[in-house]
Amino acid sequence: SDPFAMEGAMRVYNGKPLVNSVNGKKESMHSVFPLVKKYGGAVVALTLDESGIPDTAQGRFEIAKRILQTAAEYGIDKKDIVVDALAMAVSSDKNSANVTIESVRRLGEELGVNTILGVSNISFGLPDREALNSTFLSLCFENGLSSAIMNPLSDDMMRVYRSFCALKGLDSNFENYIANANGKQ
Repeated sequence: SDPFAMEGAMRVYNGKPLVNSVNGKKESMHSVFPLVKKYGGAVVALTLDESGIPDTAQGRFEIAKRILQTAAEYGIDKKDIVVDALAMAVSSDKNSANVTIESVRRLGEELGVNTILGVSNISFGLPDREALNSTFLSLCFENGLSSAIMNPLSDDMMRVYRSFCALKGLDSNFENYIANANGKQ
């Protein structure tokens, strides 16, 4: 969150950095976007602002729109922005998974942006988190999630990922699915 630390890292980074993160707060956008433009990076955009994290998909959508508009003013293309719709724990709000899923869908369909989520946030405070996390991942993928922050060592999560890719025609000849079937690696 420190622009000086970001710039120091971006200055010496070998390649195109993915900056984590910017949000809908004016101060955040006006400190992060000049760095992203100057060093040619990409950025994760969090759907929160001065009022916090909206309880609705519409609220998160509006913040993402504002972030994209401000990024464009700095000459940053939406292909260099990955929007995080922010998965919140269902243990504190039973509707939070639905809000996140709807946000992901709208961000992809209506704004045409790539999306990312910290998938396991959905299950904080509940038992058998792997079941919730992997089911949530599947629902998010079906609604257009581009990328996931998840545990690649979780058999359940990876099984869902490989199965989804196979069923959606994203795994040529089922090569990855077959290579990893029955615990084979």
